[in-house]
Amino acid sequence: MAKEFDVVVVGAGPGGYIAAIRAAQLGFSVGCIEKWKNPKGELALGGTCLNVGCIPSKALLASSEEFEKIQHHADQHGISVQGAKIDVAKMLARKDGIVTKMTKGIEFLFRKNKITWLKGNGKFVAKTDAGYQLEVTGDEGSETISGKHVIIATGSKARHLPNIKVDNDLVCDNEGALNFPSVPKKLGVIGAGVIGLELGSVWRRLGAEVTVLEALPAFLGAVDETVAKEAAKLFGKQGLNIQLGVKIGEVKTSKKGVSLAYADKDGKEHTLEVDRLIVSIGRVPNTDDLGLGAIGLGVNERGFIDVDEHCRTKLPNVYAIGDVVRGPMLAHKAEDEGVMVAELIAGQKPHIDYNCIPWVIYTSPEIAWVGKTEQQLKQEGRAYKTGQFPFMANGRALGMGAPEGFVKMLADASTDEILGVHVIGLNASDLIAEAVAAMEFKASSEDIGRVCHPHPSLSEVMREAALAVEKRALNM
Repeated sequence: MAKEFDVVVVGAGPGGYIAAIRAAQLGFSVGCIEKWKNPKGELALGGTCLNVGCIPSKALLASSEEFEKIQHHADQHGISVQGAKIDVAKMLARKDGIVTKMTKGIEFLFRKNKITWLKGNGKFVAKTDAGYQLEVTGDEGSETISGKHVIIATGSKARHLPNIKVDNDLVCDNEGALNFPSVPKKLGVIGAGVIGLELGSVWRRLGAEVTVLEALPAFLGAVDETVAKEAAKLFGKQGLNIQLGVKIGEVKTSKKGVSLAYADKDGKEHTLEVDRLIVSIGRVPNTDDLGLGAIGLGVNERGFIDVDEHCRTKLPNVYAIGDVVRGPMLAHKAEDEGVMVAELIAGQKPHIDYNCIPWVIYTSPEIAWVGKTEQQLKQEGRAYKTGQFPFMANGRALGMGAPEGFVKMLADASTDEILGVHVIGLNASDLIAEAVAAMEFKASSEDIGRVCHPHPSLSEVMREAALAVEKRALNM
């Protein structure tokens, strides 16, 4: 007899496993389908984020930052270091150990919450009076299971260029770029987005000469223009060679490496010779091989599943969350959607304010923002005021050797409601949380300006930026 569940979740990435846990907390019987296998051939929970995305990339970013600090910044503290070397194999082993710890942690949470891990590929078979039937195919064969409610959380995969074959050896996407066996002397990166900048930064710090080729004419077009301009200046000083407005031509691989032809923004032809190439041009939803047609559900022209503001599809009791639906492809966005859907199934009334979802780029310095950019407000014709404060004027930032960057706050010209906050600087990923909380509660810039912040701390820069909205920053 087929296994029956109140809720079946397809995919155990950040959106899926969180949805499964929240549904279990609410008293539902839950089955979660996941087929991911790690390089050892072992089944693993956590999806792209934990296995080959957010978690391993941040581990490498941390390792490379430590190496760069020792090589280039320790002497500022009176610390003399000679002959520092990077053991790439040990660095990768540390990264893999963190990944394993995290994925095993989700296994523990599944056991704790009595969630059944259905190991294999999930595919819809039919719609029944009681719900939906899915076939799960794994190493031990196939089984048919059923669920009254189904949450599709199958995530996304790297987008590849049609004329460039990714072998994850010489030409890599995010997976291969996390496992270079040695530091390439010359590294090419196609795409100056989040992943390209982060992985390019990792290998640059370790000694690679990095060239980033971006097709768009503007750098970090989704970021506030003031922040993007500062980032371009700082990354250039660090040694990232970022070329904008390029057109990629033929790519050839050989025993020597990779040869890439491209035209620059002025149409001049160039050939870039590198040891390895990272292709980082975005991601596409994993909506193929789901058997959606069997239940009368399809995808739109971009491959996404259409949903409403509560992640409901056009079919009753079928939901989709995370990277397979509209909105930013961010792990924390998927998590919030997973919680929301589980609570909706339980009859609760949750909602998500998508304007209050923060974005982060984990370069050095980090970039983080929430809400509207200044250029968006101008396009909307919204009257606004702005305040900005530099980390250079903050004692804690100076003491930590991180004076670069600033906090910028945008507020409504008449009501003072915070409309957007943009941070480029040390620990921006943590600092932005205060702005997110403030915006969720519809706070004004004055609200943050009147809240006592610890001294000395980086958080004081957030307060000073809020005070600067009314031209009353205290330390400038």
